[in-house]
Amino acid sequence: MLSHNLGYPRVGSQRELKKASEQYWAGKINRDELQKTARKIRHQNWEIQKNAGIDLIPSNDFSLYDQVLDTSMMVGAIPERYYQLIDGKSNNELDLYFAMARGFQRDNTDVKAMEMTKWFDTNYHYLVPEFTANQKFKPYSDKVLLEFEDALQKGITTKPVLIGPVTYLLLGKEKEAGFDKIDLLDNLLPVYISVLKELSSRGAEWVQLDEPGLVLDLTEKQKLAFQSAYAQLREALPTLRILVATYFGALEDNLSTATALSVDALHIDLTRGAETLPAILNDEDFVSSTKKLSLGVVDGRNIWKNDYQKSLDFITKAVEVLGENRVMVAPSSSLLHSPHDLDLETNVTVLTLEIKNWMAFAKQKLHEVSEITALAKTDWKSENAFVENQTAIESRRNSSLIHKPHVKKRAEEIVDRDFERLSTFPERQAIQLEKLKLPLFPSTTIGSFPQTDDVRQLRANLKKGVLTQDDYEDRIREEIVKSLRWQEDLGIDVLVHGEFERNDMVEYFGESLSGFVFTQNGWVQSYGSRCVKPPIIFGDVERPEAMTVKWSAFAQANSEKLVKGMLTGPVTILQWSFVRDDQPRKDTAFQIGLAIRDEVVDLEKAGIKVIQIDEPAIREGLPLRKHAWKTYLTWAVDAFRLSAAGVADQTQIHTHMCYSEFNDIIDSIAAMDADVITIETSRSQMELLDAFANFNYPNEIGPGVYDIHSPRVPTVDEMVFLLEKALKVIPARNLWVNPDCGLKTRKWPETEAALRNMISAANLLRESVVAVSQG
Repeated sequence: MLSHNLGYPRVGSQRELKKASEQYWAGKINRDELQKTARKIRHQNWEIQKNAGIDLIPSNDFSLYDQVLDTSMMVGAIPERYYQLIDGKSNNELDLYFAMARGFQRDNTDVKAMEMTKWFDTNYHYLVPEFTANQKFKPYSDKVLLEFEDALQKGITTKPVLIGPVTYLLLGKEKEAGFDKIDLLDNLLPVYISVLKELSSRGAEWVQLDEPGLVLDLTEKQKLAFQSAYAQLREALPTLRILVATYFGALEDNLSTATALSVDALHIDLTRGAETLPAILNDEDFVSSTKKLSLGVVDGRNIWKNDYQKSLDFITKAVEVLGENRVMVAPSSSLLHSPHDLDLETNVTVLTLEIKNWMAFAKQKLHEVSEITALAKTDWKSENAFVENQTAIESRRNSSLIHKPHVKKRAEEIVDRDFERLSTFPERQAIQLEKLKLPLFPSTTIGSFPQTDDVRQLRANLKKGVLTQDDYEDRIREEIVKSLRWQEDLGIDVLVHGEFERNDMVEYFGESLSGFVFTQNGWVQSYGSRCVKPPIIFGDVERPEAMTVKWSAFAQANSEKLVKGMLTGPVTILQWSFVRDDQPRKDTAFQIGLAIRDEVVDLEKAGIKVIQIDEPAIREGLPLRKHAWKTYLTWAVDAFRLSAAGVADQTQIHTHMCYSEFNDIIDSIAAMDADVITIETSRSQMELLDAFANFNYPNEIGPGVYDIHSPRVPTVDEMVFLLEKALKVIPARNLWVNPDCGLKTRKWPETEAALRNMISAANLLRESVVAVSQG
């Protein structure tokens, strides 16, 4: 019985890669220094896994930015607009890579970044491959070979990990009409075969091809593509052992497709698709074959200690049918989605020993995999490791820290009218037009402004005791007033206070809500160098006191213009936290919704007339299978409405969403009944607006006119062009002008330049519309 791992966190336990990458982008370190940091992290990761007793250790799970972008580089899927950057220089590949991820703007060269979207239903983002009809692929980057060789030099024969060819195509987007991206498979496979042959020749015994596409709804054509791909790979590579990894869900109707693949092992996720195991064990063809079955029993996407009883029951059932030699034990998915190491959490006032004893981060999950594998070979119920594990599981189940009867009672007493605004949107819009007196094409930003080193240092000094609370708050007020004056001078219509007092849009709220706990070093990669430190929801949630009212009221008192109150919505707080798994997610969402509702009502009482409740994760939380969508969307929309519906008609409720495909859920977006929705559309050149136009979306909408995830500054003409495209599908009275996301991660010079261009674009649009109406 082999133990193995699907992937490991790659930014470093102290975010070393993030820091080195950002220094490289800023020109403070060179390529060799960046690669030295990357190599050190890889070596540490391999040693950690080796010391944990993992039998098959992955390589090529590391990435300088994104594993899908790595695959595009491997197969030469480089969009034509980047060809001008390929000039044969020694550092060309790295700078080309980052240009594809972040855009490139220098001298007379201005190239946009590739589109970014969520990796299945996680909060990780990937760079969307771009495909054209009859596209040719060719080997370009040899990263996978170099990292395999690097591990060999450390004495470790790794299991290289690649995104499977079919899932890679499914993740991409056709950039021209008239063809199906899956038809590119025969063009793509020769590159995969070439890479895999080279790995085999260098000593690779196992390779892992990630095919999470197998847990999606697939057409018959796509299912046949899986069969064809792996038949061709097997024919070309008869001796290389191939493990196909599925994760994030159950195989369901794709089970026969997956079990029939010409591979040596199949990995299944039993934390999100436990029903797959009995189905496979009843599959006579699979059972009679020699294929191994990899059981993903340790949750790669949460932080709770594994219940050994449950995992060992799975393994026992598999061994009874397949035999011990055909069973492998692993995490459910890559540990990319988990924090690095629970041992780094040393502050018991931040994370108490009782709650810490319920948890396992990536390093601890490796030990769980090894320990479960070892226990499965024994009479495990009497082993100390099993007894200790069950004691921890039971202590969490019965802890008085978790359950608050009055919170449960309030949630149980929710009635239908708690989800409804007083009047319909047309009635509210008329009232808001009169009360708020906003111009045509009102401008705003999404909420946050750049968090400079000085601002971050203020929070650090407060935590260290270098600053008193009063001194800290005085400095934050100075930042707020400065940002208000700057916005007023620029001509923005609805201002924001800048969120200088906030660390992360979810962590900040979690720190003020009961039922949450936090980590010192629980960082998880969101995209590139962007890392988040998700709160941990361990118990019932409520709001002990107001969270944002003081700062919003201060900002509004210091400007004659409208200043938005800024909140994070219940579904996003849920999605971007590590969530308790002892009750339905709906119940936790409604508890958070009630807490946010209390804050919304208090903001209104404090004189805040525009309140934004961000829900960028609504689409992200959508189940991967369509048959499960209705149940999720019903409670997710209700959770938002619960948070927003306690105010008067004249209070304008905004929400914000980013990097999502809305076509299939546009009716649910409309059902949220936000007065204004702001969304990301710039990277897709307003393509997302087609969904709103076809649906005849009734409420107001602010399609983002520039991409804040790239440092490039778009021109005024570029933004006018996008706004004119938007105006073709959105009524003028319903169109807002804004960036596509918050500006926290950007620098002030590029922010100032981009927003100045944005306001110029809004003014030009107003002038042109007025001119048309008058003549």
